[in-house]
Formats: sequence, structure tokens, C-alpha cells
Amino acid sequence: MTREEVIVQALAKKLSWIQASEILGITARQMRRLKERYERSGYEGLVDGRGGRPRRRRVATQTIEKLCELYEKEYGDYSVRHFWEKATEEHGLEVSYTTTLYTLQAAGLVAKTRGRGTYRRRRPRRELPGMMLHLDASTHEWIAGQPMYDLVVMLDDADGRILYARFVPEEGTLSTLQAVHAVVRRYGRFCELYTDRGSHFCHTNEAGGAARTDHQGQVSRALRTLGIRQILAYSPQARGRSERAFRTIQGRLPQELRKAGIDTYADANVYLERRFMPDFNRRFTVAAQGEGSAFVKLIGIDLDLVLSAQHERVVQNDSTVQFRSLRLQLPPSRTRPHYVRCPVIVHEFVDGTLGVSYQGRLLARYHSDGQLLEAPQPNPQRRAARREAPVALRAPSTSRRARTKAQEKKKIEP
Repeated sequence: MTREEVIVQALAKKLSWIQASEILGITARQMRRLKERYERSGYEGLVDGRGGRPRRRRVATQTIEKLCELYEKEYGDYSVRHFWEKATEEHGLEVSYTTTLYTLQAAGLVAKTRGRGTYRRRRPRRELPGMMLHLDASTHEWIAGQPMYDLVVMLDDADGRILYARFVPEEGTLSTLQAVHAVVRRYGRFCELYTDRGSHFCHTNEAGGAARTDHQGQVSRALRTLGIRQILAYSPQARGRSERAFRTIQGRLPQELRKAGIDTYADANVYLERRFMPDFNRRFTVAAQGEGSAFVKLIGIDLDLVLSAQHERVVQNDSTVQFRSLRLQLPPSRTRPHYVRCPVIVHEFVDGTLGVSYQGRLLARYHSDGQLLEAPQPNPQRRAARREAPVALRAPSTSRRARTKAQEKKKIEP
């Protein structure tokens, strides 16, 4: 340990002053002199001042003691930056982040980070919001005493803003479609989606081989339908921005949930939307390089149908559709007598309900247990407009029997 680290640990009451003198190999009298010099001049009192180089600004001994005491008693599981924000904003300590980091490291309360290792070139951010979005999930014990959940997060590459965040029991196809559905409905269609190589994102024919997105996967099919390019990452370093964001979230969110008294994931999802995401975006969002947005609003596309898990089925003779252990009964339709032996699509919607469609038109919607939820009804405005239309504008309605009699009468007449 350096001389500064020994002094700070003695001030933080990790060491006695006698132990500090033994570690430094000096007498108790010299140790007392160093203590007095440190209390009088801070770090400057511990270094040789003959070099002529600028020294650190003096930090009061009381501030260092208060800093170590706060971290050890109240904020032991906070990250250093998160703790520094609380110490300066809520406890009124006037100290820089660097000084806080060095002080906690010197006191042995925070471990020093490892070197970054292999050199990697930093990839520049996209110029406009909506050009590239990162989608990832992290499994963590977000709430003490509750099972580990996955936090699904989608953030923008251009400015680092979180666009979507939600706790789910397990990341998968439906959680991914739900995230894309929420972002597209709120902001519009984006250009690229950057993900890992999870089984619901891609397919690998051979172990260790290249992953493919041109398979019949639900996520890849939905992205192709919307015209969104899918990009796969082959290492955690390739998704560095997403990894760093999750490191920040894991160092803040569990403590914030505990402080807010939240003990269920349902309440945690509400807290994410109302409190945590706005605060995170306010602190960590950067300005995009370009002006404008690459998000495009979609018109005339049924997002519920496109962004759903789709399964091909054939209607049985009793107008039912077999899906897993359920039999989905089709209701009567006004457009045709029945749909027996017709190829239909069973949809798993992002809200947990089911649906059956034929040639892009939804026939019925069901609860997750197979009970009929609703059947699409004709547009009431169109029916009202037809009732209110003048008689002259209506097409003449002639029955088949009347047309037949008119034809026979015409043949009899000379």
C-alpha cells in the first residue's frame, strides 16, 4: 500500500495509528507528524513538495471520514458513481467523483478494476436516433427475496436512450416481439436491430458455425415483414454499449427498488416506466450527431398480427382449430358459410391472448385458455352510413324469383 492508502485506512478506522506506523516502517512520533500534516494540508502534506508539479486540491479530513462512513454503513452495495451522486445531492458533500473513487479504493472499501486487456477500436455511434437499436436481457436478483427475473431493455445506439424496459420471467420470442411492438407503436419503424445469438434470434446448423437469420424463426420473420435489418453480435465486446448500460443498471436499479419499498415485479415494471427510465435517460443520454430522426411511422399495418408468434393450422370439420392442447371454436361469419379445411394462422399475441386469421383478416380472438374473447364485427360507421344513404343511391335489390318471372313474361309477350 502507498502512504496515502495507509493514512486513509487509518482515518476510516480500518487500521489503528500504531498499525499504520508499523506498515510504513516509521516511528509513532513520525506517524503523528504525518497525521498532523495530513489534517492540515490534505494529500499535499504527505508528498514531497519540491517537485514543482501541481497538487490535488485539498479535501478536508472530516469529508473523507464522512465519505467512508456513509459508504460503509448505508451504501455498501452501490456503485461508486451512484454513491457519489447520493453523497453530493442528498448529503451535501463537496467532493469530485475521482476523489471519491480514489478514497474508497485507498480505504479498501472498493476493489480496483482490472486492466481492459486487448485493444479494441471503438465503434462510432449511429448519426440519428432510430438507425440502430440494441436489444438485450439480463438475469439478476433485482428484488431481494424474489426469484431471479430477466430485464429486457431496448436502447438507441445514437444517444444511449432507453426506449423500452420490462421485467419478464424468461427472455424469449414473445418478450422480444413485445419489446419491438411497444417501440414501433410508440416511435415508429427503425432501421436495424442489434442482438446476441439467442436461439429465438437465429439458427445455427452446426456447432461453432455461422448463425443464420433466413430461417423460419418468429422474430426474424416479423423483422423481415417490417423491413428491419437484423444484426447478430459474435462477442460481448461487440455489444459494448448494451453491456455497459446493463452494468450501470445492475448497480442502480436493485438499490432504487429497495429504497422505494417495491417487493413485486408488477410494481417494479411501473417504477421502470415512471421513475427509473426518465432518470436514467436524463443522466446518461448523449446528444446525437445528426439532427432529426430515422423512425418512420407505419400506416395501414396491423402490428398485432405481424408482431405475433404465428402457427399454420387447418380448420377441422366442426369449425375448430387445434392448437397445442386447446380447441379454438370459430364463431359464425357473415362473409362465408364456414372455413372448414381452410388454412388459417393461429397467433400468439404479445398480451398473452390468442387469435385465428384467414388471408390476413382476424376471425376471432381468445383467452389463453381457449375461451372466445371477441369476434370481429362489421364496421358500425359503414353500416350506419349505408342505412342513412338516400334510396336513389342504393343499388336496386331484385330477388332471384322476381328476375325469373320477369324473364318468363318477356318470352311470352309477342
